[in-house]
Amino acid sequence: MRRITSGAAALVLAAALAGCGGSDGAGATDEVKLAGLWPLSGPNATQGTDVLHGAELAVDVVNNDHPGLDLPLGPGKGLPGLGGAPVKLITGDTQGKPEVGAGEVDRLVTGEKVAAVIGSYQSGVTLTASQRAERLGVPFVNEASSSVALTERGLKWFFRTGPTDETFARSMFDYLKARQAAGAQIRSVGVFHSNDQFGNDGAGVTEKVAAEAGLPVTVNVGFDPTAADLGSQVAQVRSRNPDVLFVLAYTDAAIKLMKTLDQLDYYPPALLAYGTGFADPAFATGLGALANGASTRAAWSGEIAEKRPAAKTVAELFQQRYGAPMTENSARAFTAVLTLAQAIDTARSVEPAKIRDALRGLNVPGEKTIMPWTGITFDDKGQNTGAAGVVEQMIEGKYRVVFPADLSSVQPIWPMNQAQR
Repeated sequence: MRRITSGAAALVLAAALAGCGGSDGAGATDEVKLAGLWPLSGPNATQGTDVLHGAELAVDVVNNDHPGLDLPLGPGKGLPGLGGAPVKLITGDTQGKPEVGAGEVDRLVTGEKVAAVIGSYQSGVTLTASQRAERLGVPFVNEASSSVALTERGLKWFFRTGPTDETFARSMFDYLKARQAAGAQIRSVGVFHSNDQFGNDGAGVTEKVAAEAGLPVTVNVGFDPTAADLGSQVAQVRSRNPDVLFVLAYTDAAIKLMKTLDQLDYYPPALLAYGTGFADPAFATGLGALANGASTRAAWSGEIAEKRPAAKTVAELFQQRYGAPMTENSARAFTAVLTLAQAIDTARSVEPAKIRDALRGLNVPGEKTIMPWTGITFDDKGQNTGAAGVVEQMIEGKYRVVFPADLSSVQPIWPMNQAQR
């Protein structure tokens, strides 16, 4: 890994200070520029836009007074540690391409003079974009990429607020264990995944956790995420007929998969997805009743938010501003931006190293977030150890929490095709 030189570090610091009013310590600062990198065009633009909306709402919470919102930086205006300085979010469109994401980091850090970067939704893009930020010596806070590999690279400037695929996998296998105890016959599992960073890493994690659970993986099928048809791949799954099918797919492929299952009149008893396309509002709107029965892991749930005043308020603000419900993707982006803002406020500085140190020392209780987590604390790899997940199932056009039991609102429908009757 390349180590940033002292000269390059000085240039990055000077750029950040110039873009933030020229102050590297406490006191009045004009504004704090942050970069937001997401796929705002291309096949994942709806998800990228949803993530952007969550980030924008967090900026609004920081910059404007929300006296009744019991979250850090909710009451008051701006960052008190920097004299009330507002946060400015400058976006970059990755187009869903790793090389574009890396190029946007260069542009935003050296050209726009941002103090830190948030992004980039897709694990493959986050991989390259965060490597570029590492080389430039600026903090990179990831909101929604779940590939385990991202926090196994030994990076010093990378932080992930959300759960990893291994965290999600363990939640889903705990769910299967609970279903077995309730009488469900679960003897084998299958994996259906996109051939990319997210899909391949997630498939490996699924196989690992399945082995620990004593459940054989009888079929593991990868597919081209740009493929126009998934019929042959679904036929491979059907030939082995697993009791549970784990799916890692972005929106287009998730919709194609559900349509193909319907066309072939084949449904596994349960389909458990790793969010992404299944968490996109376009999944339900694009499929209608065909979406019913699908289950997914989630880092956030609107149902759980109803039980927590701050989360409920934020969800209502989101609905009012964008005319759409908050999703796990927008909730994770909101949380990442607010986390970074807290670190900058604590650091009382826009100096990258001080922001990084503040992130490392951050300890946010779960009740001071909108997430169903125990809190936000980063380990030495940059992973939030308090992140967790729940399992939801699409029932009558809405995702309902089905696991864990103490958070569930309904009983799961098993087998899944009964949800479409």
